[in-house]
Amino acid sequence: MTHEFDLGRSLAAGVEDRQAVWDFVRGFAEHWSDTALGDDDGLPEAELVAAEQRLGLRLPAALREAYALLGRRDDLTSNHDTLREPAELCVDETGEALVFRDENQGAARWGILLADLSLDDPPVRIRPDLADKSREKWEPWLERTSLAFLEIVLSEATQAPDELVDFLDAPDEGIVAALEKDGVRLAFSACPPGEPSLRWFLYHGVLVRDTGGEWLHIRGRTEEAVESVRNSLDGDWLNG
Repeated sequence: MTHEFDLGRSLAAGVEDRQAVWDFVRGFAEHWSDTALGDDDGLPEAELVAAEQRLGLRLPAALREAYALLGRRDDLTSNHDTLREPAELCVDETGEALVFRDENQGAARWGILLADLSLDDPPVRIRPDLADKSREKWEPWLERTSLAFLEIVLSEATQAPDELVDFLDAPDEGIVAALEKDGVRLAFSACPPGEPSLRWFLYHGVLVRDTGGEWLHIRGRTEEAVESVRNSLDGDWLNG
């Protein structure tokens, strides 16, 4: 890409269109990570076919496209939670869903209902790991697989193990008010039913993930930008 990447505009387009999600991922990788996506960052068709043959099912188009685009880029998909490799894809123990992602401490899994696998861009569900297994179920997460990968790339960016990220536990009302007043709310949200609303902002050019007032996660393009946000939203930042 030769033009400047407009994160907000590209993300808004991705919310509406699957191919625009992949355009967003390419632009985000080029402008917000160390390395733009290359031909070798996707997984080969042979690995996807082998997974399908092992499972005895066909992967949805959107899931195949995601693996073919960035399946080898752990920095975009697996800093905190883990995107499974095709060889690790499995049908869950209930026989209801194809599991493709795991929460880093085993607290939840993400998957696609087998009944939805015939769709090109099917909904994604989340299944929490509960002490009472009888209460576990595959709950709605996002209405399209492509949107789930948009969320993965954004969320994992704020979990990168470097100086361009930081975390603020339980931000006070003043910090949240400042974020809402001076930040640009991004056209994307995701959360399981009953959980606090998950919101995304650009604040002074820094990506901010607000987990319903529980945490603020930030990711900047420079250390100076991250430090500027720490100073503006004064609190007990984990890395500050």
